[in-house]
Amino acid sequence: MSKYKILIVDDDEDIRHLLKYNLDKEGFTTNLASNGFECLEIIKNYHPDLILLDVMMPNMDGIEVCEKIKSDPTNKNIFICFLTARNEDYSQIAGLEAGADDYVAKPIKPKLLISRINAILRRREMDLPNPDQSGIQINREKYVVVKNGQEIQLPKKEFELLSLLFSKPNYVFRREEILNHVWGTEIVVGDRTIDVHIRKLREKLGDHNIATVKGIGYKFIT
Repeated sequence: MSKYKILIVDDDEDIRHLLKYNLDKEGFTTNLASNGFECLEIIKNYHPDLILLDVMMPNMDGIEVCEKIKSDPTNKNIFICFLTARNEDYSQIAGLEAGADDYVAKPIKPKLLISRINAILRRREMDLPNPDQSGIQINREKYVVVKNGQEIQLPKKEFELLSLLFSKPNYVFRREEILNHVWGTEIVVGDRTIDVHIRKLREKLGDHNIATVKGIGYKFIT
């Protein structure tokens, strides 16, 4: 039995059962809701680790549902991934501002969705420490990095890359390990992508926090 519980919220019954079928095959424990009101009732007792939340639903859309979930401190550990057929930038921005952790466009490709779900849930597995390490602290809930008391806003992938390195100080993360954790196995990116993100992190945090281990990968230095 999977240690992760997922709540699927969509007003389309076919989509709900398609996602349930694929997630059950992967060992997740799933539950279903057909609208936002059902979702809010179910989480009171079900306590999911992650909610797959449709944006375009009648009566209460996904963004409003997300805001209600995130406004309750007891739900602070629930991850939310939006599902929507709308690809406009403003929809993505509104969803992330409401507190979502990721965003997947319809039509949904099950393998890609599962890859994204695993990437989101790895954040819990990493169990990031928050004691002061080299003057840096990471707030996963607010997606904020603080260095020596100064708040630094990072783009999503830079934040996830730093979070990964920060999770195991002085541990050398291999390039393939970084790619799998931050970008997932279904998205093809080159080594150069990692290098660019590392360079940007160094520009914002300083050269001394992240070390290159030539021919292998990178590590966060305490």
